[in-house]
Amino acid sequence: MNTSGVTLRLLDKADKEILKLPRTVKGAFFDFQHKFKTNPHTAGLKLQQLKGDSRLWSARVNDEYRALLLRLAEDDWLIVSVKHRKDVYDRLSYGVNQVTGGIEYVDLEVVEDSVLRRLPAPPSSEPTSDTPTVPAPREPARPLFTGWTDTQLLDLGVAGPLLPVIRTLTTEDQLLGLVEYAPQLTGEVLLSLFDGASYDDVLDQVTRPLAAPEPVDPEDFEAAVQRPATVVTTTDEALREALESGDFGRWKVFLHPAQAKLVERHYTGPARVGGGPGTGKTIVALHRVRFLVQQLPPGRDKPVLLTTYNKNLAADLRSRLLELGGEELLARVEVSHVDQLALRIVREAEPGNHKQTIDDSQAAREWRALLDELGEDGWDPEFLQDEWTQVILGQAVGTRTEYFRARRAGRGRSIGRAERAAIWQLAERFTQRLDRLGRQTWDQVAERAARLEMEREQRILSIARQREEADGLDNIHLQDGSGGWLRHRYRHIVVDEAQDLRPAHWKMLRAMTPRTADDLFLVGDTHQRIYKNQVTLGSLGINIRGRSSKLSLSYRTTRQILRSALSVLGETHYDDLDGDKETLGGFRSVLSGSRPSGHPFLDWASEREGIAALIEEWDADPEPSAPYEQIAICVPTNQMAAEVGYTLKLHGILAVEMRSDGPHGTSGVHIGTMFRFKGLEYQRMIIAGVSDGLVPREAVNALRDTDPVRYRHEIQRARSLLFVAATRARDTVDVFWHGKASPFLDNSWGSS
Repeated sequence: MNTSGVTLRLLDKADKEILKLPRTVKGAFFDFQHKFKTNPHTAGLKLQQLKGDSRLWSARVNDEYRALLLRLAEDDWLIVSVKHRKDVYDRLSYGVNQVTGGIEYVDLEVVEDSVLRRLPAPPSSEPTSDTPTVPAPREPARPLFTGWTDTQLLDLGVAGPLLPVIRTLTTEDQLLGLVEYAPQLTGEVLLSLFDGASYDDVLDQVTRPLAAPEPVDPEDFEAAVQRPATVVTTTDEALREALESGDFGRWKVFLHPAQAKLVERHYTGPARVGGGPGTGKTIVALHRVRFLVQQLPPGRDKPVLLTTYNKNLAADLRSRLLELGGEELLARVEVSHVDQLALRIVREAEPGNHKQTIDDSQAAREWRALLDELGEDGWDPEFLQDEWTQVILGQAVGTRTEYFRARRAGRGRSIGRAERAAIWQLAERFTQRLDRLGRQTWDQVAERAARLEMEREQRILSIARQREEADGLDNIHLQDGSGGWLRHRYRHIVVDEAQDLRPAHWKMLRAMTPRTADDLFLVGDTHQRIYKNQVTLGSLGINIRGRSSKLSLSYRTTRQILRSALSVLGETHYDDLDGDKETLGGFRSVLSGSRPSGHPFLDWASEREGIAALIEEWDADPEPSAPYEQIAICVPTNQMAAEVGYTLKLHGILAVEMRSDGPHGTSGVHIGTMFRFKGLEYQRMIIAGVSDGLVPREAVNALRDTDPVRYRHEIQRARSLLFVAATRARDTVDVFWHGKASPFLDNSWGSS
């Protein structure tokens, strides 16, 4: 524990610089920061003020390296860089950003070197024939940011010392070289302008969310370090975490100011955070859980629920929450996937219910079997399954009369009264069939759990009304009759991947927590909806109007992968979970890498061999860029996953199957259907079997003429699934297909 009263902070981006240093220097840095906190004036640290600068100091890390620190106050220090001793006197710039009020540091030498290294190659002057020719003079390239004045760029939050360098940029590659070392807001602003956003849009979407609410004093560094725009860490554990975990672990320590604001804000009711893949929605959800737990009074109960739509993601959330806050945090939080939560509620109320719960594909088979038994060949079993789950169960329709009045928005072709009567009769026969077989679907479980929780909520409200009428006295008999002292199950509920929950799930969750401030916090992106659960939250009692925010900066996916992935979505419209349109306008990345690669083959067998050959090529690299556990292969079907696994085994490549609860094994390439990789991330992604007839399925194409509305929904879902798969990648994406490529792939994927 630090008892000297010295505060030592590490500025965001300084940790990335330290990560690149030799291992011995990183070890020396750990010792340095401990000694500095104990006594910064220890002789061995050689703490000294840089000549000609009132705030910038240097201190000895080891014989060769020095830490550069800003002195914010008497015993408050901020590490901005660790440099070789010969580079300490490079042209360094620091200050308080006039817009955000945060501290920014720029090494102008490093920035300029990075830009210069990326100058476009000069045209070849060699003659192309025996007759010498004089090369035509090349027109000077037009600078990228001539359309904006210095004042406009400064008003958007661009760091002033970088303006001369910015004026020299002529290519995207040079811009990315600057962004790598520039303050974060500067990079975001410049990339947004480069991508075509207007000045007003950048001001509104990028700058204003980070602007300081009060006037900024550029000389007040003590106030500046307290603002969210100054992203720092202070504890020994956090410093070590940031430096040892690298990019994959920085989420535990550093939050983007826009994320931090969402995490720590108090909301008057349900709130929603949207954003594209890799923008940190799940990170925000995890930090939000920790923030909510920190506000709780001491206790041993679990008043915070963290939930998502499947077992695999719930296990991942539990693991990451444990990383973030340890057993102490996990002790106050229940982590459960929403179907398991609903099943528990039903079994509590019906302890004799031992029915087998079946998934959607099994339910569709039961519908098919029922129609065969009845000799009904005029109905599509998938249509009946969707009608039953989304309308009858989704709206908790209990009688035939209610079904006649039920809204069917978005369900495709309209149906008359006679057809509704026939569907209702078939639904009753189907329910009886499942009862007879001792089975139930997850939709039935969700609907039953919603009813039970809504009834429980009504009893709680009734008790509260009677207490109020009795001037605050409890009715003991009423409480006893209800089976105990009733209260809501949770004080706060946080939902990850909110776009994939069923309507009944939302009714259940709404009833599980009091309708007060900070009750429900939802994160999700409807562009990543991979199930059929399209909902309007307002109609389910969850009002997010005025409390909806969006993250737009991707921390995982490179600009090159992002462009190709966005092309997969086409011109399809997506909702925002509340009846309006959702867009990925302003969605961007500051990361750069290689373009996605396309690999066409004649047939499925040769495609599998091509996958194995690519992994063998990676293995042959003297310094393989990714361990097997950071390589994923996703395919359209379980059968194809098994066949890829068998081919890899023949080549001696270890592989593990992705199941509903995660990888079935500890070492090997992860293989599974596209559904299995939702919410996960990998360094390398291989997406295989992306052929016409598989993505989308041939059965979907058959709906084009028979049911156009349903066709549009299914195409949207197929696009979203491929979009999700592509955006799991951090470094590279390789897309394989055989025969004709999927119509979702354009030229950016190497398809024709």
